[in-house]
Amino acid sequence: MLPFEIGIKDIIDVFLVALMLYYIYRLMKESRSLNVFIGIMVFVLVWLFVSKILEMRLLGSILDKLVSVGVIGLIILFQEEIRRFFYQLGAHQRFRAISKFFSNNNKSEQEDKATIVPIVLACMSMSKERVGALIVIERGISLNDIVDTGDLIDARINQRLIENIFFKNSPLHDGAMVISKKRVKAAGCILPVSHDLNIPKELGLRHRAALGMSQNSDAITIIVSEETGRISVAMRGEFRLRLSAEELESLLAKEMEA
Repeated sequence: MLPFEIGIKDIIDVFLVALMLYYIYRLMKESRSLNVFIGIMVFVLVWLFVSKILEMRLLGSILDKLVSVGVIGLIILFQEEIRRFFYQLGAHQRFRAISKFFSNNNKSEQEDKATIVPIVLACMSMSKERVGALIVIERGISLNDIVDTGDLIDARINQRLIENIFFKNSPLHDGAMVISKKRVKAAGCILPVSHDLNIPKELGLRHRAALGMSQNSDAITIIVSEETGRISVAMRGEFRLRLSAEELESLLAKEMEA
């Protein structure tokens, strides 16, 4: 007879621990902290070996204290990665559906179209004229901290307004425009820049800022390249490059519904 039995609860326990370690590994890899993750795992294994197997009381108690203090240190050190983990968890489609059910947020097709069409027309016009633009569309997560970095506008969404803001001689053309609750909330805003090493070299600072915004919120960020005139979208930490007017309109209609 075996000294212990493995039940369904134990299998679930091992699976959940493996899943947690996998997600931590992914976060550390994306933030270029993989060596730190490996170091932590080695320390934990040594701690378990000393405390549980060898039962060295003195060394085990010292390591216990280091672990309890180290957890607080890790939270401070990796607060951005932890924040991103919980954001990704909350941004999962199933959880978003639950949130949408409780928020009772009913949107009509006509309202969405009135919001989307001026944005698409402005992007196409700026694309032809090679005018750079960065437009952030707020969804579930508030962007008040981003709005505070720019100049408050709070105006109805209008194609000419968008084009005038990003006109090359405009004082606000270098920053980002934030659209919130179907209104142009602010312009000239500063976005968090992504330091992801996998971003193609041909993509500039606007694309890095757009990706950084998509990694820190559920917002949709539209980029019009000043060099090529190409239209791209960043959301959920990924790019959708070289979009046509139809593709942009379809994507916005689908994502703003979700």
